[in-house]
Amino acid sequence: MPHTVTIADTGEHYACTGDESLLSAMARLGRRGIPVGCRGGGCGVCKVEVLSGDFHTRAMSRDHVSDDDRACHRLLACRVYPASDLSLKVIGKLHARVCGPATV
Repeated sequence: MPHTVTIADTGEHYACTGDESLLSAMARLGRRGIPVGCRGGGCGVCKVEVLSGDFHTRAMSRDHVSDDDRACHRLLACRVYPASDLSLKVIGKLHARVCGPATV
Protein backbone atom coordinates (compact mmCIF):
# COMPACT_ATOMS: atom_id res chain seq x y z
CA MET A 1 0.00 0.00 0.00
CA PRO A 2 1.54 3.33 -1.00
CA HIS A 3 2.07 6.11 1.48
CA THR A 4 1.66 9.80 0.66
CA VAL A 5 4.80 11.90 0.92
CA THR A 6 4.22 15.66 1.09
CA ILE A 7 6.96 18.15 0.27
CA ALA A 8 6.26 20.92 2.78
CA ASP A 9 8.23 23.50 0.77
CA THR A 10 5.95 23.23 -2.29
CA GLY A 11 2.81 21.44 -1.12
CA GLU A 12 3.38 18.73 -3.74
CA HIS A 13 2.77 15.16 -2.78
CA TYR A 14 3.61 11.80 -4.28
CA ALA A 15 3.03 8.12 -3.60
CA CYS A 16 5.82 5.96 -2.18
CA THR A 17 5.61 2.33 -1.13
CA GLY A 18 7.42 1.02 1.93
CA ASP A 19 9.98 -0.82 -0.18
CA GLU A 20 10.84 2.23 -2.30
CA SER A 21 13.15 5.05 -1.25
CA LEU A 22 11.80 8.59 -0.98
CA LEU A 23 14.21 9.63 -3.75
CA SER A 24 13.14 6.95 -6.22
CA ALA A 25 9.48 7.87 -5.79
CA MET A 26 10.27 11.62 -5.92
CA ALA A 27 11.76 11.14 -9.39
CA ARG A 28 8.23 10.43 -10.67
CA LEU A 29 7.25 14.05 -10.01
CA GLY A 30 8.56 14.73 -13.50
CA ARG A 31 11.01 17.46 -12.58
CA ARG A 32 14.10 17.28 -14.73
CA GLY A 33 17.45 17.58 -13.03
CA ILE A 34 16.60 16.09 -9.64
CA PRO A 35 20.08 15.06 -8.50
CA VAL A 36 20.16 11.38 -7.74
CA GLY A 37 23.88 10.94 -7.18
CA CYS A 38 25.02 7.51 -6.07
CA ARG A 39 21.63 6.24 -4.74
CA GLY A 40 23.58 4.44 -2.04
CA GLY A 41 23.86 6.98 0.78
CA GLY A 42 27.42 8.02 0.00
CA CYS A 43 27.29 11.30 -1.92
CA GLY A 44 24.88 13.45 0.12
CA VAL A 45 23.08 15.26 -2.71
CA CYS A 46 19.57 14.10 -1.75
CA LYS A 47 19.32 15.43 1.81
CA VAL A 48 15.87 15.96 3.28
CA GLU A 49 14.45 16.63 6.72
CA VAL A 50 11.55 14.37 7.68
CA LEU A 51 9.08 16.61 9.53
CA SER A 52 6.49 13.98 10.43
CA GLY A 53 5.65 10.34 9.89
CA ASP A 54 7.24 6.96 10.44
CA PHE A 55 10.10 5.59 8.38
CA HIS A 56 13.11 3.33 8.42
CA THR A 57 16.54 3.92 6.95
CA ARG A 58 19.41 2.04 5.46
CA ALA A 59 23.10 2.84 5.92
CA MET A 60 24.27 6.30 4.84
CA SER A 61 27.62 8.08 4.98
CA ARG A 62 28.57 9.80 8.23
CA ASP A 63 30.36 12.34 6.03
CA HIS A 64 26.93 13.65 5.02
CA VAL A 65 24.68 12.67 7.93
CA SER A 66 26.00 13.42 11.41
CA ASP A 67 24.56 12.17 14.69
CA ASP A 68 22.92 15.60 15.08
CA ASP A 69 21.41 15.27 11.58
CA ARG A 70 20.00 11.85 12.47
CA ALA A 71 18.52 13.19 15.71
CA CYS A 72 16.79 15.96 13.74
CA HIS A 73 15.70 13.53 10.98
CA ARG A 74 17.94 15.22 8.37
CA LEU A 75 18.66 12.21 6.19
CA LEU A 76 19.42 11.12 2.64
CA ALA A 77 16.24 10.50 0.65
CA CYS A 78 17.87 7.61 -1.20
CA ARG A 79 18.10 5.68 2.08
CA VAL A 80 14.72 6.57 3.69
CA TYR A 81 11.71 4.26 3.29
CA PRO A 82 8.23 5.29 4.52
CA ALA A 83 6.25 3.27 7.07
CA SER A 84 3.38 5.83 7.07
CA ASP A 85 2.46 9.06 5.32
CA LEU A 86 5.34 11.53 5.62
CA SER A 87 5.98 15.23 5.40
CA LEU A 88 9.46 16.38 4.45
CA LYS A 89 11.48 19.50 3.82
CA VAL A 90 14.01 19.46 1.01
CA ILE A 91 17.46 20.76 1.99
CA GLY A 92 20.95 20.87 0.50
CA LYS A 93 21.61 20.45 -3.22
CA LEU A 94 18.21 18.87 -3.81
CA HIS A 95 16.36 22.04 -2.70
CA ALA A 96 17.01 24.12 -5.82
CA ARG A 97 15.82 21.34 -8.14
CA VAL A 98 12.67 20.44 -6.25
CA CYS A 99 11.64 23.85 -4.91
CA GLY A 100 12.81 26.06 -7.75
CA PRO A 101 10.83 26.77 -10.92
CA ALA A 102 9.68 23.62 -12.68
CA THR A 103 11.75 22.71 -15.73
CA VAL A 104 10.47 20.56 -18.52
